[in-house]
Amino acid sequence: MPDDLTLDQEKLNQNLEKINALTARMMAALADRKEHNAGLDAPDAQFYKRAAAAYFAEMISDPSRIMQAQVGFWTESLKNWSDMQQNISADEVGGPVEPNRDRRFKNDKWDSNPYFNMIKRQYMLSSKTIESMTSGLTHLPEKEREKVEFFAKQIIDMFAPTNFLATNPDALDKALETNGQSLVDGLENLVQDLEKDQKGLSITLAQPDAFKVGKDIGATEGAVVFENRMFQLIQYTPTTKKVYGKPLLFCPPWINKFYILDLRQTNSLVKYAVDQGHTVFMISWINPDASYANCGFDAYLEDGWLKALDTVLEITDQDSANCLGFCIGGTLLSCGLAYLTAKKQDHKVNKATFLTTMTDFSEPGELGAFIDPGFIAGIKKEVAENGCLDKYFMSKTFSYLRANDLVYGPSVRSYMMGETPPVFDLLQWNSDSTNLPGRMAIEYLENLYDENQLIKGEFEMLGETLRLAEINIPIFAISSVQDHIAPWKSTFRGLAKVRGERTFVLSESGHIAGIVNPPAKNKYGHWYNPEPPRDPDFWLENADFKKESWWTRWGAWLKNDQKRTVAPRKTGTEKYPVIEAAPGRYVLDQGLSTAP
Repeated sequence: MPDDLTLDQEKLNQNLEKINALTARMMAALADRKEHNAGLDAPDAQFYKRAAAAYFAEMISDPSRIMQAQVGFWTESLKNWSDMQQNISADEVGGPVEPNRDRRFKNDKWDSNPYFNMIKRQYMLSSKTIESMTSGLTHLPEKEREKVEFFAKQIIDMFAPTNFLATNPDALDKALETNGQSLVDGLENLVQDLEKDQKGLSITLAQPDAFKVGKDIGATEGAVVFENRMFQLIQYTPTTKKVYGKPLLFCPPWINKFYILDLRQTNSLVKYAVDQGHTVFMISWINPDASYANCGFDAYLEDGWLKALDTVLEITDQDSANCLGFCIGGTLLSCGLAYLTAKKQDHKVNKATFLTTMTDFSEPGELGAFIDPGFIAGIKKEVAENGCLDKYFMSKTFSYLRANDLVYGPSVRSYMMGETPPVFDLLQWNSDSTNLPGRMAIEYLENLYDENQLIKGEFEMLGETLRLAEINIPIFAISSVQDHIAPWKSTFRGLAKVRGERTFVLSESGHIAGIVNPPAKNKYGHWYNPEPPRDPDFWLENADFKKESWWTRWGAWLKNDQKRTVAPRKTGTEKYPVIEAAPGRYVLDQGLSTAP
């Protein structure tokens, strides 16, 4: 804040009056919130009891470790307090300036101001102490230890001084510079977010109207040529003079919407594939309501992917198609391949591509912290009462896997700084969440995540026991090295179980950014090793890194057994006429009452 800053008292008083009015609105919004099962908000009491018991057992078995941590904490705390007092008395800066690796503390005052410097140093000390005392608890099983460490990290992130007005120099400076207007704007943002969802606080991550689905994003030209109660099938308009014979069917996740694969034209994987000469089809899943309560994983297979595949083959008059699955859509694709193999119909798929796909859930990463009896019991109660798992809870869960980026950082900018949310297509898609049918949600968590039935060859659907080891179709799999939802080593191990030709590529970045990585930008490179995947560490150690998008390598793999010799296909056929223009009603949540 400039030294010669003069407050406008009249403006400040006006803003204080606005804050009072907004506070009344906020209280009304909080009073209107609907009650929901508390089991969805935090681990159950048994988790805390087990963690506490392990901690006390650790104190008894290894008291020196706990005592050393406690003594170190109090010693450093007294030193921090003493240093601040001395610096204030001497009118000097805070402690030694260290290289800043945490973007939360980029303001110079965290080093130059004794008060803020002491707060930062104390927070760092507290964080280090909590981590040292909660990591490696020997009296807990490995998975329980991971959960304790995960939720300890959640507490550390939550209590960062940047999350509170009185200890955030950026927010305080802006409040003074704007005569309180930033606080008014921030409270307005908070109230609006509270008012838009009665289930809880949903932070607006991006300007909601910056991109319109069907115009700015999800806008690749095409048409809906089939629909049922589970999905609409989009066929995209060709852009090349000749196309490949084999069609390409995309199976996106039904957690969020399909247009993550068709964002703006400059970063659309759909547009890229169409421009390469492929006849591309997309499954656009319905956003289910309570009437889908008894819809399970089998419905997504039978009335979803299998139906889409048969329709695509009929429309294009082909005996096989290339298929792509992303995230849970890839898990469904693997189930479909195993099912077709069991039925001796795997000739329907020529090649299969998997994007960040889990089939082995033995090491689910940070998401495993939520695969807990308490959370599952809470979800069961929620779906029993409402028929589906509401999108609010799914969105909140995934946001807390990256709490600083998707919860606390946006909250500070919006609610304390009064900033307008950014224009960002990825974040807008991230906010466009979907519900999950009750039965499907429970099956996914219990049968796949908790019991890991798919990789064990024990998962049954449509009368068949699905065995991934029997799949013998050429496979191309892409994972991301920083993926917090589908850890790359877990996706790698799942791929290693199948037979036949297997190609694995490891992209830089995370679950979304590592996939949405068009060649024109080449923002993230990838690792590639032509050897069949067996051990992930050995594979990576011997892999070559190329500073280019994986899209190019995938495109070459996809077309290396065919040539563009077919005339561009018209959209739809006499049997499957055009229903409506892409992206269709379902992605806009306007299909539930009209779907056949």
